Amino acid sequence: MTAPVIPPQRPVDVKALSSVLICSVIWGTTWYAITLQLPAADPVASVTYRFALASLTLFVFCLMRGHKIGLTRTQHLAVFGQGVLTFSIQYSMVYEAERHVASAVVAVIFAGLAFANLVLFRLLLGQRASWRAWLGAALGVLGVAALFIAELRRTDASPEAVFGLVIALIAMVIAAAGNLAAWKAQKEGAPVLPALAWAMGYGAALVAIYGLATGIEWSFDPTLSYIGSLLYLSLFGSVIAFALYFALARAKGYALASYISALTPPVAMLVSVVFEGARFGWEAALGLLLVLAGQILLIRAPKTA
Repeated sequence: MTAPVIPPQRPVDVKALSSVLICSVIWGTTWYAITLQLPAADPVASVTYRFALASLTLFVFCLMRGHKIGLTRTQHLAVFGQGVLTFSIQYSMVYEAERHVASAVVAVIFAGLAFANLVLFRLLLGQRASWRAWLGAALGVLGVAALFIAELRRTDASPEAVFGLVIALIAMVIAAAGNLAAWKAQKEGAPVLPALAWAMGYGAALVAIYGLATGIEWSFDPTLSYIGSLLYLSLFGSVIAFALYFALARAKGYALASYISALTPPVAMLVSVVFEGARFGWEAALGLLLVLAGQILLIRAPKTA
C-alpha cells in the first residue's frame, strides 16, 4: 500500500506579508500624524511641504540608483493628472476634513475607496467584475453609511461634523479618479518611482500656486511635533508606503496588496482612541465590520475584465 502523496506546502512569503503589515501600520498612523500639522500651519502649506519633500527624496533616490527619471509626453500627462487629483486636491481636502472630524472617521471613509474604484472603472473603462465584487462594494457602502450616521449622531449633526464628513467623502471619490490617472500612467509604461516623484512634485507645485493665489500665510512651525510629523508623513507615509505598495502590487498582484486597505482602518481607530480620546459606539463598530467584510469579498472575488 503506497502512502498518500501530500502536496508540498507553499512557504509563507515573509517579504510580501511584511510589506502588507508595514504599509497598514504606516497608513493607519498617518491619519493621526496629519492632526499634528493642523494647529501649526495652514493645511495648504503643510500639504505643499509634505509632497515637495517626498518628491525631492524620490528624485534623489532614483538618481542615486541610476533610474531614468525622464518620462514621455503621454506619461507626463497621465502623471500630471495623478498629481492634480491625488496629491493636490485629494490630500488638501483630507487635511481640511480632519480639522472637523476625528482622523479615524476619515480613515474608515477612505476604506470605501476600493468600492469607488470598482464603480468608476466599470463606468469609464467598462471593466466588469463578479457578483462577489459587487456584493462587497454594497457592504462597503453600507459600512461607510453606518459610520457616517454614527458620527452625525455622536456630534448631534453639528454643521462642523457634516462639513468634515462631506469633504472626506468627496476626497475619497477624487482619490478614485486619481487611481484612474495612475492606471493610465502604468498603461503608458511609466516606471513606478519616477512616476511617483513627478506626480508628487506636480501636486506640491499646484497646491503652492493655489496658496499663493489665495494669499495663505506660509508659516512653518519649528517645533518637534510639527517637524517630526512632517518628516513622518513625507518619508514614511508618502515615499516608503507608496513604494512598498506598488512594488507589492506589481510582484504579487493587487488582490494581496488590497489587504492593506482592510487593515488600515482598525489601526487608525485604535490610534485615534489612544491619542485623540475618540469614542466610537456600536454603529461605528458595525460600519467597520461591514467595510472589512466587503473588502474580504472583493479580495476573494474572481478577477474579470
